[in-house]
Amino acid sequence: MDVRALEALRAVRSQGGVTRAAAVLHLTPSAVSQHLASLTRQAGVPLTERAGRGLRLTAAGLALAGAADDVAVALERARTAVRDAQEASTGSVSVSAFSSGAELLLPGLLTRLAGSGVEVECTDEDVPLDDFAPLTDRIDVVIAHRPEGERAWVGSPGVRVVPLLREPLDVAVPVGDPLVAVAAEHGGVRPADLAGQRWIAVKEGFPVAEVLRTVRGAGPEGGQPSRVVSRINDFHVVLELVAARHGASLLPRYTCGRHPGVRLLPLLGVRAGRQVDALVRADTAERPVVRRVLTELTALAAELAGGAGGAGGA
Repeated sequence: MDVRALEALRAVRSQGGVTRAAAVLHLTPSAVSQHLASLTRQAGVPLTERAGRGLRLTAAGLALAGAADDVAVALERARTAVRDAQEASTGSVSVSAFSSGAELLLPGLLTRLAGSGVEVECTDEDVPLDDFAPLTDRIDVVIAHRPEGERAWVGSPGVRVVPLLREPLDVAVPVGDPLVAVAAEHGGVRPADLAGQRWIAVKEGFPVAEVLRTVRGAGPEGGQPSRVVSRINDFHVVLELVAARHGASLLPRYTCGRHPGVRLLPLLGVRAGRQVDALVRADTAERPVVRRVLTELTALAAELAGGAGGAGGA
């Protein structure tokens, strides 16, 4: 079977259709369809079926795509064997991160790799939870985030998950807010202290929105209801709105703890946090230069979590 055809099959599986697969492969949809038709003829059974106006893989197609993962890994190991013989762990690696993760991790990663012969090509990709894994078809290392405790990415065959760090989420309030005194006395604030709060939240479908829903649901029954007054994903904008007393927010501790007009207060009684992971395709993970980037990224994340883990900002 043709390796390019197997790659097209994998892309259709991960991207959810021919058009999006063609985009990441830099092919025309017609070329992708031809690859699928060729594989179908060789397999002797249907590999795809119509799903509404789109296309999805049959059970046989999914099985072949899984085998294609193994083929891709074997090929990359063969290439790696040649590189290792030449002691080559240098080259280019593309890395993407969601916006606040990019701010937290990318400067340090570039500093650690400066002068190493590894060129990191950075981009920011802040997408809904389900769209992170498909990015690995066109980006070597995808830094993603998910609500703490949620087993995201498990339904993404061919994608390896490298845990980086847990980042606590704190309640952000303006300097002088009465909740600052409450947190100083009790070591943090409880959901009951947040009844009636006006929240500045991120958009639905993003991890912090799920955590805020949990926090709001843990408030006292019959208490004054809180409400979301704005939905903004840019944490720099959110910090300015909080500082100007237009609402409270739930913000990541390591990324957002330095604004002079905002205090971050630890949450008590609710385990609020987000998990930051690196996602990489199984075959891409075989490249020595990618392994080197992942090693540095993991070490950097450990330093950040260890150095900032005690800071709450109350």
